[in-house]
Amino acid sequence: MPFRSIPKLALLLLTLLFFMPKESPAQKKPAKTPKPTPVAAKPVPPEISYTVSMPKPATHLLEVEMRVSWAQMPDQTELKMPVWTPGSYLVREYARHVQAFVAKDANGGDLKWRKTSKNTWQVDSKGVKEFVARYKVYSNELTVRTNELNDEHAFWNNTALLFFVKDQLKVSPTVRVIPFGNWKVATGLPAVPGAENTFKANDYDVLYDAPFEVSDYKEFKFDVLGKPHRYVITGEGNYDPKKLVADTAKIVEEGAKIFGGELPYNDYTFILNLRGGGGLEHLNSTALQTNRFGFKPDARYKGFLGLVAHEHFHLWNVKRIRPDALGPFDYENENYTKLLWVAEGATEYYSNILLLRAGLITQREFLAQRAGGIQQLQARPGRFETSLEESSFDAWIKFYRPDENAVNNQISYYDKGEIVNMMLDMSIRSASGGTKSLDDVMRYLWAEFFKKNRNFTPEDYQKVSEMMAGKSLDDFFAKYVRGREDIDYDSIVNPFGLQMKVTTPNANRAYIGADTVEENGRLNIRTVPANTPAYEQGLNTGDQIVAIDGYRASTAFLTSYLNEKKPNDKVKLSIFRFDKLSEMTFTLGSNDRREYSFATVAEPTEAQQKLYRSYFNADL
Repeated sequence: MPFRSIPKLALLLLTLLFFMPKESPAQKKPAKTPKPTPVAAKPVPPEISYTVSMPKPATHLLEVEMRVSWAQMPDQTELKMPVWTPGSYLVREYARHVQAFVAKDANGGDLKWRKTSKNTWQVDSKGVKEFVARYKVYSNELTVRTNELNDEHAFWNNTALLFFVKDQLKVSPTVRVIPFGNWKVATGLPAVPGAENTFKANDYDVLYDAPFEVSDYKEFKFDVLGKPHRYVITGEGNYDPKKLVADTAKIVEEGAKIFGGELPYNDYTFILNLRGGGGLEHLNSTALQTNRFGFKPDARYKGFLGLVAHEHFHLWNVKRIRPDALGPFDYENENYTKLLWVAEGATEYYSNILLLRAGLITQREFLAQRAGGIQQLQARPGRFETSLEESSFDAWIKFYRPDENAVNNQISYYDKGEIVNMMLDMSIRSASGGTKSLDDVMRYLWAEFFKKNRNFTPEDYQKVSEMMAGKSLDDFFAKYVRGREDIDYDSIVNPFGLQMKVTTPNANRAYIGADTVEENGRLNIRTVPANTPAYEQGLNTGDQIVAIDGYRASTAFLTSYLNEKKPNDKVKLSIFRFDKLSEMTFTLGSNDRREYSFATVAEPTEAQQKLYRSYFNADL
């Protein structure tokens, strides 16, 4: 449109707009500040408390009241029972012992609930600020990982007794115990001031790590490195309390020396029941069980001290120096790791090292015991079928469920783990000229993993070992940890002036090759190791040997009769298999089972003597 055609009024308005003064920055209206995004309030965790009572010990029923208070109570609250206990790698289905479950609101009114899985109770908690779950747990199994209640005592693991609320394992629960009669309460949990028999845990990993003993127990207190310790002993036995306390104190001191004299707890409780057998480690306590007359003779007592040393050393190795998958724990599923050969095997090795350093066994006893372990390992065909890492990983399905074929396809991560850790220690010592040892590996893991809240992996354990040895140990780990090769003992122990002596003292004696046991007058075959005459000629586990050459079979007769025979002689075996009698002509074999022992080399060098002295604190 031509400029001249614009109407005069429009032209005037354009002119005014063009010449209007512009708004200065100072005159501009300030921009609106955006409102901050509301920060979601941190969810308030529930308050959870338990009361455990035992009004009728003869019923074996522990009664539990679980109180849950929650400012933000969900419509439905899931209560769960663990399925296993850390330190014992098997799903044990503790929920099978739960009965008489009920849920009530704060006024005592019934709340609806339902089972939604094998170990989950779902409670309709909508609209309430607090509810109480009550249930009973049948407790009539005395092991270090289960529960027992009877007229003598109550012993329990909290994993096998106390529910947790789903996703609330960081809550700090309290436990109040109402003991039967005049019984006393012992646990490693700290007491709540001013509240009788009431204890508090920082979280559920701590709660589930603290067993209880409630009985008229005997208590023996002692101090080690300024920290209070005590034995809590239920049952009568042939122990000497003064000697037991003194020897235990020596073990504790020797363990602490490895870690710079540090005891990482405020107090420690040894719970000892004089029935059953075994031990289970905890952060500041241990559950021990042994025969009431298992403290004499001296050999049996030293065996018990080995159990004490093993469980106490766990407070460093496993409870704090943690393998990859072992903590924080998943209490509803398997926690797989390839490192149980370190968790248990290294701990078993150190249990005997501590006894040696404490002067409770001699170096000859130490070597004889280790040779015995080697002999048992070498007699297992399963050493060629399963590696240490495989044995560790498969503990959940194999270790606690051995069958008659276990000798042929499995090894123990405890037993072989102890031997391999000993060989690893010796390898580090010899490679470093005696300046480093497995102690340095443990100290490094303590400082660089536990202190920094890290778990270690199989690769970490090898790398730290190599760091101390000053060279690659990949061949060692590839053969003896990840692999299934026989251990070359001589090459490892020779730098210490030792050699492995192997003999076959019964090579000229005839034998069947099966392991037998006499039960109720019957001679039964227990296991049939591979590559034996029994294995090759078809004898089975469970077969009953009725007679040999027509004479009634027994352990004593079989031994004496075979002593008169030679390898390759033939005998007639009468056996019951599935209640059917049969006979077979059996060719006796040569008993080639080997015996192992450590011997000193004829003329040890100065270097060999030095390494031996640094290891055993004694001369060759």
